[in-house]
Amino acid sequence: MRRGPIPGGTGQVRPLTLYRTPVLHGPCEPVTDFGPELHRLVEDMFATMYAAGGVGLAANQIGVPLRVFVYDCPDDEDRRHLGHLVNPRLVDVGGEDVTGPEGCLSLPGLEARTTRADHARVEGLRTDGAPVTVEGTGFFARCLQHECDHLDGTVYADRLGPLRRRRLLRAVRRTPWGARAEHD
Repeated sequence: MRRGPIPGGTGQVRPLTLYRTPVLHGPCEPVTDFGPELHRLVEDMFATMYAAGGVGLAANQIGVPLRVFVYDCPDDEDRRHLGHLVNPRLVDVGGEDVTGPEGCLSLPGLEARTTRADHARVEGLRTDGAPVTVEGTGFFARCLQHECDHLDGTVYADRLGPLRRRRLLRAVRRTPWGARAEHD
């Protein structure tokens, strides 16, 4: 799903970090500087997410190992959720476990059926340091869990059972970007 640029946004589109790049597979560092660089990072993340047609993006997906993610994601009732979180913590998941298709901008063009909780609550900060709690259900809950996973160094492929994981990794090897990563 593609959304337009954020109002007044001046972000630069940055290259996406692809699966198997080390920055995606380790925990990100907490943000300690809430200055202009953080604001610029968030603007760039929104610009990059929109350019790639995503609904969420973690900082390590553009090569920055900081605990920040942005989102512009609908829930199952098609209500739009737009924002960002700095130093987020997934504090509650609940409801039913739902298995559905999940993709990732760091694994372009691929998806796999992944199980996630139907409800999620995340606590974090805004770029000005103000505390915020974000709660979601359905697809938006999936997005929140997915982005929090990224910041802990987990990609949705890591959550798959053995058969689905093998299938996904085979598909990665068949992509032009995955075949290049095999030889790097």
